[in-house]
Amino acid sequence: MTSLAHGVGARHDLPVSAFHAYAGAFAALLVSFLALGLLWPAPRFRGERAGRPLPVPVQRAAQARVLRGAARGLGLAAAAVMLLHLLLGPDDADRNPAPAMVYVLFWVGLVPASLLFGPVWRLLNPLRTLHALGCRTARRDPRRGSARLPRQLGYWPAAAGLLAFTWLELASPSPTSRTALLLFLLAYAAVQLTGAAIFGSHWFDRCDAFDVYSALLARLAPLGRRADGQLVLRSPLQGLDGTPQAPGLVAVMCVLLGSTAYDGVSDAPAWIAMLQTSPLGPTTTASLGLVGTVVAIAALYGVCAGAVRLTAGPVPQPLSAFAHSLLPIAVGYLVAHYFSLFTTEGPRAVMTAAGHGPVAARDGPLGPDGLATLQVTAVVTGHVLGVVAAHDRSVRLLPPDRAVAGQIPLLALMMGYTLGGIGLLVA
Repeated sequence: MTSLAHGVGARHDLPVSAFHAYAGAFAALLVSFLALGLLWPAPRFRGERAGRPLPVPVQRAAQARVLRGAARGLGLAAAAVMLLHLLLGPDDADRNPAPAMVYVLFWVGLVPASLLFGPVWRLLNPLRTLHALGCRTARRDPRRGSARLPRQLGYWPAAAGLLAFTWLELASPSPTSRTALLLFLLAYAAVQLTGAAIFGSHWFDRCDAFDVYSALLARLAPLGRRADGQLVLRSPLQGLDGTPQAPGLVAVMCVLLGSTAYDGVSDAPAWIAMLQTSPLGPTTTASLGLVGTVVAIAALYGVCAGAVRLTAGPVPQPLSAFAHSLLPIAVGYLVAHYFSLFTTEGPRAVMTAAGHGPVAARDGPLGPDGLATLQVTAVVTGHVLGVVAAHDRSVRLLPPDRAVAGQIPLLALMMGYTLGGIGLLVA
């Protein structure tokens, strides 16, 4: 089932005029930038201080031990079902739902779940639950470990975990193999549980790739927690503004952007031909392509951050200061690339896991025109939100007389990302 490794539909299924797509994207970003420069002279976002508290009964229900226990039980049960299929099921992705459960229901499904309901993987994560159960058995506080988690470690382990998972999905020789999936998941679980045993449950907050993935996506959710612990309704951009500027944040964003971009590139006939004829072999060539795309995305962002400092003067931590503005762009790419996969393969995976045998894939809810419109809209909307987030941070950090000029490198970067993303859809 090679479609599990590639969320983008074939390009001939996307009847979008290249001229109109490029022109619309360019105009949307430019108009947004000019309007913000004229109408948004001071910062408006308050990050984790913003939001309207939900009614007290809702707050209590969200904290109820029964609800949280049910979520943890659901996560454990789903993990057990998936492992049973990996251990006992056939090594055929058309008859074994485990690959689709990992790549579609879990990896892609975390996007809408986190965008709607917040950091859901924090509750569902079976590794957190196993760690908590182990600590309860040993009568120790799960938040405490034998060592303190180094602050400089930041999100770097999460970035490495995301890169490893996307390599398995997009560049490994057998992404849907039962053995490959089982070995990866067991090794990943061993690393995470060992880290939590040493450093406490805070390890998951920074070093569990999927916990970090869900938590970052949840920054754009309408539900969130204020700094005082209150559950609130908020503007997604308010939550985005509260993204922690921890080490490794840029790396996580670049892995998300680069891996999704490579997913689009890997569907091109020219790249497929290169994989088949490369003297390095398809796996090495695909691995270099994936890593090279991530490095290229990171290099462009690094040059942009340096240009901001040149045009606007000293900026504290220029790399991490604007990293949060990449998140809406990454989400736009994720929606554009994986909507079709989720809506066609997701129901199929659920029915196969329920014991209905091989189920034929059904058409998605949108036709080719509707899908193309959704994809282009998602990419452009993500970039526009990125421009807004970067502008608000600029007028907060940069001198007033240089706040707009200092954003020009960021605007150029986002235009480049946008045109590249549109190119993957309409080329």
